[in-house]
Parts: sequence; structure tokens; C-alpha cells
Amino acid sequence: MPDAMNEQLREDMTCEGLLDCFYGLKQLDRTVFSVLTDSERALTVDEIAERVDRERSTAYRSVQRLVDTGFVRREQVNYDHGGYHHVFSPVDGDEVADDLQRLLNDWYAEMGRLIGEFREKYEDSGVPVEN
Repeated sequence: MPDAMNEQLREDMTCEGLLDCFYGLKQLDRTVFSVLTDSERALTVDEIAERVDRERSTAYRSVQRLVDTGFVRREQVNYDHGGYHHVFSPVDGDEVADDLQRLLNDWYAEMGRLIGEFREKYEDSGVPVEN
């Protein structure tokens, strides 16, 4: 992925690239998310690890990143005689899209503020500032 922001803005961005950019997701995270969206029911970490052919701890870290970003929901399932386990399922795609839109709006507002600061700082310095 390009280093400079102007390079990132000029390249064709796929949905996965957007998710990488906004959330720092890795290929495994996208694979785990795909496994969860393809499943007809919520899955345990052990089931996810088996489906992505990774160790349980590696699958758990990926699932945790997805939970932290809000892409995946964790639910506790209680056993009748005590104890529990967690299962994981994807959140609705519209929720993710709404979150992406909020992040983009916040980023846009912050960039506007920083450009305004730049304009104020350098408006009388002889450095040409285009409108």
C-alpha cells in the first residue's frame, strides 16, 4: 500500500482496502469475517480456528480485532449446570457502513480544520496558498 496520502487517494481502492485503511484489518481478519458471514449460526473460536486452519490463539486474536472494530458480536452461552462459552456472529452490514460513514465524516472535518490552521499560519509568509 502506498505511503503518502495522495498516493492512497489516487489508487483504486477495493472494499478490503477501505477496511484495512479505516480499521487496520489483516487478511486473516477478512477471512474470519467471511467465515462468520457465510455461517448460518454463531461460531465458537474453536470452530473458527478449524475453518481458517489456524491455531486457536491466532483465530482468537483475529476475532478479538473484529469484535473491537464492531464487525463481530460476542454472545455468552450458559450451560445448564454452570459454566459458559462464547459464540461470535457478524453484525449487520448496514451498521458497519454507518460506522464507516461516521469515521469518514470525522476525518473530513479534521482535515478541514488542519487545512484551516495551515492557511492561517502561512497566509502572510509569502508561500502561495491556493483556495
